[in-house]
Amino acid sequence: MENQTTQQRIKAIHQMLFEMATGNLSFRITKTDQNDEIDKLSEILNKLAEQMHDIILRSGYVNPHYSYQNVVQTTFILDDNFIISNFNAHVPDALYYKSEELFQVDFGKFIAPQSFNIWNKKKMEASLDDNYHSTVQLIFITGNNKLSPTFCTISRLRYSNKIIVNSITTILQELLSDEKYVIKTASEKQSEAVIMQNLYDYILNHLEEPLPTLKKLAAMFASEEHKLKIGFRKYFNTSVYNFYHLERLKKSHLLIQKTEIPLKEIAFICGFSAYLNFYKAFKKQYGYAPSDLNRPSE
Repeated sequence: MENQTTQQRIKAIHQMLFEMATGNLSFRITKTDQNDEIDKLSEILNKLAEQMHDIILRSGYVNPHYSYQNVVQTTFILDDNFIISNFNAHVPDALYYKSEELFQVDFGKFIAPQSFNIWNKKKMEASLDDNYHSTVQLIFITGNNKLSPTFCTISRLRYSNKIIVNSITTILQELLSDEKYVIKTASEKQSEAVIMQNLYDYILNHLEEPLPTLKKLAAMFASEEHKLKIGFRKYFNTSVYNFYHLERLKKSHLLIQKTEIPLKEIAFICGFSAYLNFYKAFKKQYGYAPSDLNRPSE
């Protein structure tokens, strides 16, 4: 039991690091009464996130952390000799290679030496099993000479000799270099940035709940309805409600792909009171039904 609790606390640290990497500085690790090295590290990370948040706001920036926009799916299609015959549009961006550097190249060329043995083993297994499916961590060498550890699913296509390698990768974007996120004047504008940042963080942290009206949100953040409406669109290029609606759908899309939670439960987790409403909104946004997505059990 103690070992399981320790693993959960370490997992919370991993989650914190991921959230910070994607720009979410509102995430915090809950302190325990154990007062050990894990607690001390957690406290350091919490303080670091607070300091970064304060510095960004004092500098006159908003911090649009794209928790779900940053997560992209990379897909390689390999022939029976494990040569890359195709890949989706996210692969070049995720691995920092040009498309022509990837096409018709041995997939193993992009595997780091630390993963050679694992990849060779998986190749042998996939060659011998027409129904092969496995999940494994592989370390890639990127085009900018960095190592990228990624969990991949390796599977054979039915009625074909093709092999699919899928993974979920985080692509960080240089958002704060964009001038539209910079506030060019002093104190009054900075206080507006603080309000918009707090509203943005509030929405992302309460996607499972109904969105309060603009009037209630204005009262919560000591502002006015029209200021929230105009300010949010100015900084994030969308309305408050549309942002909330799209983020719920992005969260549901990710949960469907990465978990085995029933679809009706996912709809509830993402703030939809009725599955039919969720189904219609999802299909309108993505052009296909929630049940059309491949799930881990498949």
